[in-house]
Amino acid sequence: MSQVLHTPPPIQATADDDLAALAARHGLSVSGARPTVPQYVRQLWARRHFITAFATAKLTAQYSEAKLGQVWQVMTPLLNAAVYYFIFGVLLNTKHGVPDYIPFLVTGVFIWTFTQSSIMAGTRAISGNLGLVRALHFPRAALPISFALQQLQQLLFSMAALIVILLCFGVPVAASWLLVLPVLLLQFVFNAGVSMVMARMGAKTPDIAQLMPFLLRTWMYVSGVMWSIDKLTKKDNLPHVVTVLLQSNPAAVYIDLMRYALIDSFHSRQLPPHVWATATGWALLAGIGGFIYFWKAEETYGRG
Repeated sequence: MSQVLHTPPPIQATADDDLAALAARHGLSVSGARPTVPQYVRQLWARRHFITAFATAKLTAQYSEAKLGQVWQVMTPLLNAAVYYFIFGVLLNTKHGVPDYIPFLVTGVFIWTFTQSSIMAGTRAISGNLGLVRALHFPRAALPISFALQQLQQLLFSMAALIVILLCFGVPVAASWLLVLPVLLLQFVFNAGVSMVMARMGAKTPDIAQLMPFLLRTWMYVSGVMWSIDKLTKKDNLPHVVTVLLQSNPAAVYIDLMRYALIDSFHSRQLPPHVWATATGWALLAGIGGFIYFWKAEETYGRG
C-alpha cells in the first residue's frame, strides 16, 4: 500500500503592519533609526563629558610630535599675523588710518582662525572618523561639536598671547573686555552650526574637504581680517549692496565685535548697524539650522 505524503500548506506571511504592532508591543524599534529632535538633544547632553574629553584629547595630540608642543597653539596664529602684517600692512599699506593696527590685525587673525579651523575640522568630522562612527553608537553631532569646542579651547590659549600684545601696545584694560564672553559664545554657536552642515556634506562628498581651503581663503579676504571694513564702506563710489553684504558678513561681525570689546581705539561708530542683533541672528540661524540639517541624516552616517 502506497503512503501519500501531504505537504503542509504554506504559512501566510505576516503583514508589515502586524509586524510593526508586534514589535511595538515588545518595545522593539528599528536598528539605527533616527531619534526625534528632543531625544537627540537629550542623547547629546548625556554625552557632554565625552564631547569635552574628545575635544581636549584632540587638542593635546595635535602638536604632540612637535618639539615645542603646545606652544604652536599660540605660535601658529602669531606667525600668520606677522605674514599678513608684512604683506598687507607694509607692502599694501592697509594699516594707514587704522589706529593700533597690530592689535587690530592680531585680533582679526585669531578670531578668523577660530571660525576657519572649526569649519575645516567639521568638514572631516564624519569622513575622517569612520572607524569610530561605525564601531560605536552615539549621536553623530557630538563629533562636529567637539571639533568646534577643540578650536574654542585653542583660541583661549591664543587669547592669553593676545592680551599680552594688547598691553604691550598700550591698550588699557577696560570693562568692555567682559564683552568677550558673549561674543565668543555667539561665535561658537555659529561655528558649531556651520561645522554640522559641512560635516553632513563632507560625509556624503569627501572631496568637499579639498575645496574648502580655497573657499575659506576667499571668505577671509572679504571679512576685514587685514583691513578696515568701516573705512572701505564710507567711500562714496561703493555700491550700497556691497556695503550691506560686507557689513552683514558673519565672520566680519564677530571680528568687529571682538575688536570693539578689546581695543579702546575701535569705537562703536565703526560697528555695522544692529551688530548685536546680526551676531545673534547668525548664531541662531547657523546653530539651529545646522543642527536640524545634520540630524536629518543621522541614520546615514558611516553607511555605504
